[in-house]
Amino acid sequence: MSDLRLVFMGTPDFATEPLARLSRSHHVELVVTQPDRPRGRHLRVSPTPVKIRAAELGLRVRQPAKPADIREELAGISPDAVVVVAYGKILPKWLLDLPRYGCVNLHPSLLPKYRGAAPIQRAILAGEKEMGVTTILLGEGIDDGPILLQKQIPIQPGDNLGTLIPKLAQEGADLLLQTLDLLDKGQITPRPQDHGKATYADKLGKEEQAVDWTERAEAVINRIKAFAPSPGAHSRLKGLRLKILGAEIFLEEREPKGQPGEILETRQGGFVVATGTSSLLITEVQPEGKRRMDAGAFLRGHHIEPGEKLLAK
Repeated sequence: MSDLRLVFMGTPDFATEPLARLSRSHHVELVVTQPDRPRGRHLRVSPTPVKIRAAELGLRVRQPAKPADIREELAGISPDAVVVVAYGKILPKWLLDLPRYGCVNLHPSLLPKYRGAAPIQRAILAGEKEMGVTTILLGEGIDDGPILLQKQIPIQPGDNLGTLIPKLAQEGADLLLQTLDLLDKGQITPRPQDHGKATYADKLGKEEQAVDWTERAEAVINRIKAFAPSPGAHSRLKGLRLKILGAEIFLEEREPKGQPGEILETRQGGFVVATGTSSLLITEVQPEGKRRMDAGAFLRGHHIEPGEKLLAK
């Protein structure tokens, strides 16, 4: 095990694999995560994914409302590095200056592209063909510190939010371990970001989950992938709120058939819907209050006729 003393700060699922990997090779003295809050459809007060994983690993956890609440405790640890993975708050300067090697942040994009809260979803929405992970030294701005290491990761045709999060987390954990090792050996030189090439990935609003069937077919698929499997892009069909979790190009047409959102035909594997360009075959759905299912199973329980329409609202 390395002699590095670490404090780990993170909150969502994306941060759990890096935490687990670091705990096997370094001394993680403390895990800091967000307070328990109401989550999910029923708004039950629940621990963060990082708190749950830290408990499984036998690590000490603190959940301050703000880092200043545990300033003395952090100073007492005297960490070599503070590792930050989607913690959810901007760190104060005193904390940035506390560790010997600084605050090392893992970000799921190829910075300076997609700084901000939702880089994975924004990249999928934009139709990117590759993503990546970056380690940086945190500064006082948002994801604008000098770059330590980066790794590119191709986005496969079958990828969506649910498949990319663990893939990026795994690659990110590898990159973090490599970064800390090189920092400890003095073999890494931080390089400034090109701020002129920066783009921002703001948190997605609930209104962006609604499928706009007038968009190009590729854009509709990207929207579905950006929210699948949860929280799910959605439409309304005969008054029923329906999450659309899987779709593929059905037919490339010179002239689109039907009106956007119109169901053109039903098939064993799902149902065909018109968009602003090509038709899509909807392959997986989740009716409101039900489990996710393939679209064929949905059709067996719901009588759907060609000519009916999927509506954004």
